[in-house]
Amino acid sequence: MNGNSAATEQVATEQQAREQALVEQVVASFETATDPRLKQLMQALTRHLHAFLCAVRLTEEEWQAAIGFLTAAGHITDDKRQEFILLSDVLGASMQTIAINNEAYANATEATVLGPFFVEGSPEIPLGGDLSGGAAGQPCWVEGTVTDTDGTPMAGARIEVWEADEDGFYDVQYDDDRMAARGHLFTDEAGTYRFWAITPTPYPIPHDGPVGALLDAVGRSPMRASHLHFDVRAEGKRTLITHIFVRGDELLTRDAVFGVKDSLVHDFVQHPAGTPTPDGRDLGARSWAGVRFDVVLAPAHTATGTGIPSADRSL
Repeated sequence: MNGNSAATEQVATEQQAREQALVEQVVASFETATDPRLKQLMQALTRHLHAFLCAVRLTEEEWQAAIGFLTAAGHITDDKRQEFILLSDVLGASMQTIAINNEAYANATEATVLGPFFVEGSPEIPLGGDLSGGAAGQPCWVEGTVTDTDGTPMAGARIEVWEADEDGFYDVQYDDDRMAARGHLFTDEAGTYRFWAITPTPYPIPHDGPVGALLDAVGRSPMRASHLHFDVRAEGKRTLITHIFVRGDELLTRDAVFGVKDSLVHDFVQHPAGTPTPDGRDLGARSWAGVRFDVVLAPAHTATGTGIPSADRSL
């Protein structure tokens, strides 16, 4: 979009009054809402949206381009791809919402974005099992504990894990209905867990649609830092949706969706071929990596807002 010189021009008092009158008219139209929260949201949205329009002096051509962008985002969205989540992610809106709804609490593990590639129905694997499902990549041993903020082990905590393969693709991005590099398991009585995955590698978010065009237009990269997704749940505890990132990844400071937090960066220790594995698995001539991730869950009452409804998590 081209700059609009009118944005820097003085707006006449009469014109400002006309524009403000419209804002108040639209805000008043939501007074009849019976849901007080919906009323608050719509009136605040109206005020902020109109403030933006007036501040930048949006042109009709720019408005039409924006409508076209949103229309294209809708057209490319399907049951496997959610372009509006991508848009929210690259604008930092996803991370801001997460920050608001997951306030810091004691030593609880920090949360980060869900991302667009979570799907329901992942296979359950046993402790020490392999969730790679044939996905290409270096074997990676992942282990740790799940506790509350007092250090009490969380027995039976449900851990959902998903990741991209070494080529940077999630299973849902292939056309063969495969399910790979995702699964769930449960902690033991001591709150410990362990499984085989694949070593995370950097990859781009889908950038062949309108969000990718936006990033290209502003000179931003679509690349995400290497990471492994976690969704951890235990009775009476705040659900944790987070990642762990690979220390040393050059993309840590410019992750496309602003998902990196220092506390979530971990050492993925490399082991040459022939090094004994923790569970005695024979990897032959393959090297492997290992990482430890100890999860600390906050009490459920510390969550603010409504979070992400379970029924919507497949988006």
